Amino acid sequence: MIETTAALAEACTELAKSEFITIDTEFLRETTFWPELCLVQMASPTLEVLVDPLAKGLDLTPLFELMANPAVVKVFHAARQDIEIIYHLGGLIPHPIFDTQVAAMVCGFGDSISYDQLVQKIKNVQIDKSSRFTDWSRRPLTEKQLDYALADVTHLRDVYLSLKAQLEREGRSLWLTEEMDILESRDTYDMHPDDAWLRLKSRLRKPTELAILKFVAAWREREARSRNVPRSRVLKDDAIFEIAQQQPKDAEALSRLRTIPKGWERSTSGTAIVETVNAALALPKEEMPKAPRHSHAPEGSGAAVELLKVLLKLTADKHGVAAKVIANSDDLDKIAAEGENATVGALSGWRRELFGDVALKLINGEVALRFAGKKVEAVEVAASEP
Repeated sequence: MIETTAALAEACTELAKSEFITIDTEFLRETTFWPELCLVQMASPTLEVLVDPLAKGLDLTPLFELMANPAVVKVFHAARQDIEIIYHLGGLIPHPIFDTQVAAMVCGFGDSISYDQLVQKIKNVQIDKSSRFTDWSRRPLTEKQLDYALADVTHLRDVYLSLKAQLEREGRSLWLTEEMDILESRDTYDMHPDDAWLRLKSRLRKPTELAILKFVAAWREREARSRNVPRSRVLKDDAIFEIAQQQPKDAEALSRLRTIPKGWERSTSGTAIVETVNAALALPKEEMPKAPRHSHAPEGSGAAVELLKVLLKLTADKHGVAAKVIANSDDLDKIAAEGENATVGALSGWRRELFGDVALKLINGEVALRFAGKKVEAVEVAASEP
């Protein structure tokens, strides 16, 4: 296992000679806001390495330089969390990348297939999962644990080559490129604390409640990041909702809330919450946030959504693509409610060609679904005479 900067630099130089490398990470996040990187696994067609990022004095700069090398494709499975770690530690997003989980969906292997299932289907190899719940921060790691970790990238080489060949054979390489653009976007990983409230599922609608929700959620986000603890360790979601509804303007009012631990109102955090609530309430009415708008579903749109689900299933089966990668339930709701004006992925690029155009025709009455034997099919509806 690589434990020195010199050894890492040498390995990365060798890996950079290949057209692609496979990469995976092991990390812990149960007690921290930022994931703690515990192990990095990489492989090229000719080299396999394990890197110990916890080794004293190890500088990961050679790794980050390899991640930024445009001549080497970085192959991940379910890349988002791995990329988030690299982005946080190195300030960069690997490029170019290939996510085998997304590629598998485009190739018809089902929704969000796991790595071991994909290896089983493509290589007919059963991966030993007994080390899956390892505490990767402990040292030394056993040979069994290291073998398990390395298998995450060695089998991935063959999986990548198989999926890449299938995408090229079926003319779907550009489909995957659109998905990788999303994974390579900084917007995917950057969330401003002031936008944290948008991720909370609440039914609050009053401007004052929303202002407090926004301010308190932003305070919690900054606290969690600066203290490097999970958001729930700072303040639970239920407490934020109650604070927004009850609007405590002093410590005594804060102490009466059901979700606030006894004595917490006298803490530094309690004082900060009271100040945050008062700051939110001091906003001019015109500056207070408004509830995110949801399209008003016209009468009968529920049935339209059900028809769109059938069409989506037909399309996915016909083209051998996972339904989830074509459209999700929110897409279908918006298409049913807004038609051509819906801003959804299903109405752009290859998804529109595959599904979106027919979906619009369906809700406009230009396409119908019918039984043909024991199967359902979509058929054009003849224009009626004026």
